[in-house]
Amino acid sequence: MATYLARRVLQVIPTLFVISLLLFGLLSMKPGDPIDDMRRGNPGFTQADYDRLREFYGLDKPWYVQYWRWLGRAVRGDFGVSRQFGRPAASYIFNYRFPNTVLLSGLSLLVAFCVAVPAGVISALRQHTAVDYAITVGNFIGVSIPIFWLGIMLIYIFAVYFRGVLPAGGMVTPGVTGTWPMFVDRLRHLLLPVAALSSLQLAQWTRFMRSSMLETIQLDFVVTARSKGISERKVIFKHALKNAILPLITLVGLNVPLLFSGAILTETVFNWPGMGRAIFDAILVNDFNVAMVSLMFISLLVLAFNLLADVAYALIDPRIRYE
Repeated sequence: MATYLARRVLQVIPTLFVISLLLFGLLSMKPGDPIDDMRRGNPGFTQADYDRLREFYGLDKPWYVQYWRWLGRAVRGDFGVSRQFGRPAASYIFNYRFPNTVLLSGLSLLVAFCVAVPAGVISALRQHTAVDYAITVGNFIGVSIPIFWLGIMLIYIFAVYFRGVLPAGGMVTPGVTGTWPMFVDRLRHLLLPVAALSSLQLAQWTRFMRSSMLETIQLDFVVTARSKGISERKVIFKHALKNAILPLITLVGLNVPLLFSGAILTETVFNWPGMGRAIFDAILVNDFNVAMVSLMFISLLVLAFNLLADVAYALIDPRIRYE
């Protein structure tokens, strides 16, 4: 296991290098110039100012030269300054935006997992019944509906049609004070974005759990446990569920980073001040330093959770060994 972990960790370095090169190249191909945005917003902006700022930020150099300069600073922990906010990009993301995304994505993950596991088990145990068909139809709807469309529909229903039952967006209501009122207010702001963000994972994980449970309850060790007279409850929860949940653990590990990337649409629709909304705004205004540190962090999460999923799989199933 130790050798496997060391090899996987060493693979992260070249992988991140390739990802950073591709991301920087794609962002550099985006039409527009951040200095052009400054010039449009300032009537007194001269051509001399434009040339001086392009030279100061290194934008007068080819994109690959800019990339090597960015990479040289990034390996030292310097991801540049946000041109939009005038503060270090990494500090802005991790101090002001990332905690909000963790709150939204963490709750979405918890809701999706806690609902998907029992729903998948119930659907498998009641195969070809009305309950199974209802859950299956719900899964197909959840997989098919785009997150941004679902978010807009949720806003229309709960914020417009029912006249403000839940807030249409944002994170807090101005003027709310007190610990309990602020907690309730934050919860009300979370309900709609969590419902939208968790919908896709909930549908996918329920389908996987159902398929895995159907396969597991037909295996020999489950049949043997039933033949010994063990109660059905123990057969399902002690023997079948532990093995059936293994594929879902891998899927959850792989999907955790996708919650952060999927939060870009959710946070934009609901105006949630998280990292996803920061990426969207940064790309619009050509604030590449903010976009790069955010996208690189999401890439690192993908690699890290891939490794954690493999380790968790081996810990739960003793039959799995990594050499």
